[in-house]
Amino acid sequence: MNIQQLYEFCLSKKAATEHFPFDEDTLVFKVGGKMFCLTSLKEWENGTPSLNLKCDPERAEELRAAYEAIKPGYHMSEIHWNTVDFKSDVSDKFMCELISDSYDLVFKSLTKKLQAEILQNEN
Repeated sequence: MNIQQLYEFCLSKKAATEHFPFDEDTLVFKVGGKMFCLTSLKEWENGTPSLNLKCDPERAEELRAAYEAIKPGYHMSEIHWNTVDFKSDVSDKFMCELISDSYDLVFKSLTKKLQAEILQNEN
């Protein structure tokens, strides 16, 4: 996966938006105003990209134990966020699944009203 594929995949999610709320380096994808994916553009340029993704706490622990590339969230709540390095033990397909899981978790945390608005606007 390259940065363009990541960008297109994240923005293909319903009502997903891109932001740079912290600095010019940290690309953040949000749904309903809440973050579901963060990445450093400099790290992509340096060839060491990673993503910060929201994750269910129990699953986060399981993933960290099973994959070398998955660690507690860097500069985030280590309980609810993972940092996932682009390494050989996490395929692009699995990375997309992790992004989708993060999006779904954040979407489900939105108010029912906001969820309904997002779903209605997509039809």
